[in-house]
Amino acid sequence: MRVITSKKELAEYIQSLRAEGATIGFVPTMGALHQGHIALISHSQQENDYTVCSIFVNPTQFNDVEDFKKYPRNVAVDTEMLEECKCDILFLPDVEEMYGETEEINPDLEGLDEKLEGEFRPGHFKGVMQIVYLLLKAVSPDRIYMGLKDYQQQLLVGKMITSLGLPVTLRAVQIDREDSGLARSSRNVRLTTYQRNDAAVIYKTLFLAKEALKNGIEISTIISDSLEELEKYDTKLEYFKICDAETLEDLDEYSEHIPTVILIAIWWGGVRLIDNIML
Repeated sequence: MRVITSKKELAEYIQSLRAEGATIGFVPTMGALHQGHIALISHSQQENDYTVCSIFVNPTQFNDVEDFKKYPRNVAVDTEMLEECKCDILFLPDVEEMYGETEEINPDLEGLDEKLEGEFRPGHFKGVMQIVYLLLKAVSPDRIYMGLKDYQQQLLVGKMITSLGLPVTLRAVQIDREDSGLARSSRNVRLTTYQRNDAAVIYKTLFLAKEALKNGIEISTIISDSLEELEKYDTKLEYFKICDAETLEDLDEYSEHIPTVILIAIWWGGVRLIDNIML
């Protein structure tokens, strides 16, 4: 695996690969890698000649300084994992390298950045869109791979790609889960064993809500029952929403003709977790 820290070196190497007709897949990460990230890399390897994985803890997408400081970092372990799964290139820039010559962008996100995560994490998506754009510009891949756990994020990246006319295809990959059903996340390492076991109720609640929707139960009842279940635990719920999967508008009733997503953001102890399930 080739480790590259500068955009200039990366561009030159990618250009040499493209001269041979190679295709490039890209998996952007903030490190603290887990099997969900490895699954993204595997998808890229199946569709491309070379795969680039970036590790960059992006400061501009954290609206909480303490959350940024606490974000898990272990580049040595991450590098070993990437070598084991035969990733071709690790792009490991620092903040100055990525933001030394920042180019402002203004994609049309159709207001989707103001909902859900945007409401509870002001400025978050502006930082996400900026860094994803800068990374895409640096890597110039054919395809970018993102997990559906961050449902709203990948939806917005797709909007940005379309709005700015970027020559890249977004591949959204299904959520990778632990045996308990808990969605894999870099933040899970901050949970105690007890919390991690209990947090499996997040997926259970989503799954039961999905089944209730399919069985014709009213949305208001489903939300009420879901909140009642979650309130049994020492948590702080930010949102539990049943939305149109394309517009993120709240749904009053379910129709199999409308793509639907159930989304949750919840503080489990001092750790913020998000998850979702599709219909």
